[in-house]
Amino acid sequence: MSLRVFDLLIVSALVSACLFVPGCVSTTIGDARYSGGNLTLSFSHSGEPSAGYVQVTVYRIRDNLQEEETTLYAPLSLQTGENTAYVNRTLEPGQYKLYIYLIQDGERKSAAIRDIVVS
Repeated sequence: MSLRVFDLLIVSALVSACLFVPGCVSTTIGDARYSGGNLTLSFSHSGEPSAGYVQVTVYRIRDNLQEEETTLYAPLSLQTGENTAYVNRTLEPGQYKLYIYLIQDGERKSAAIRDIVVS
């Protein structure tokens, strides 16, 4: 067998393996909303049920400056499909930037930045 045919076989095998091996479990962070003293965060989970927690670092935007306000934590029990986390925290009226991290098994699995306005 020539070297060229051997290389083609190896590349074909690698491509086939990538197509048929399942990817890693993914969880995406959806919308963030604030109402009635609660921050509501949505998650979409495509894997098996699992546990972890969500970390939210809240920055207030004033005069075009971003100032860290607080860091919040909430437990999260993910089920397949849509999930919601509620974080109880009073925020003053204004603009905020939320840095949201999903932590599982001591590792950051997903992250997102969301903007909210509290009126």
